[in-house]
Amino acid sequence: MTKRALVMLTAFVAIVVFGGAAMLYSSREGAAPQAVAVSSGDSLVRPHSPVMGPVAAPVTIVEFFDPSCEACSAFYPIVKQIMEATGEDVRLVLRYTPLHEGSDQVVRILEAARKQQKFQPVLEALFANQAEWAVHGAPDIEKAWQIAAGAGLDLEPARKDATTPEVDAVLAQDVADVKANRVEQTPTFFVNGKPLTEFSPQGLYDLVKTEIQAAKSGS
Repeated sequence: MTKRALVMLTAFVAIVVFGGAAMLYSSREGAAPQAVAVSSGDSLVRPHSPVMGPVAAPVTIVEFFDPSCEACSAFYPIVKQIMEATGEDVRLVLRYTPLHEGSDQVVRILEAARKQQKFQPVLEALFANQAEWAVHGAPDIEKAWQIAAGAGLDLEPARKDATTPEVDAVLAQDVADVKANRVEQTPTFFVNGKPLTEFSPQGLYDLVKTEIQAAKSGS
């Protein structure tokens, strides 16, 4: 990733975030099934968590994201560019953080898409068309379903898969892990377990590079 590209992306994300897109955490009744207990030390990555990139990569970016979050949508291409720039050294683990109204229902769409091996194209379509469905206070979930269908999702089985106990459990666990890791806004990043304290594209890139160097040096 070039310095110019990072500067431009930083400016763009700053506009989005300071415009109010970063969502501060607040508990909401009915947002997801009741939280379940988590064990210390394993609450960043779960076996059910979606993974992009090499499974055995030495560096893991964990992103707590909300599909309705504008800052998450803005950061998504940045994370992809970082992964492209670092080759086989980085994987991305996504954790659901349904803070906005209706986001838990969109998580269900994503989980149904994952069962059809359509997770990434559906996620990218939902982000690209976020303004059409993620209306704060009045989310259009049916529109989100139609966007997912446009990305290749077979809706009839997907609507059934979205309401299974397995998806209930995924939502419950991720909401529990949001609280366990004291995640207060989206997106929130951890790199090899270390929280990103400089919230910017450059900050994320620098932390990733530091962890790659540490992994390769054995430190």
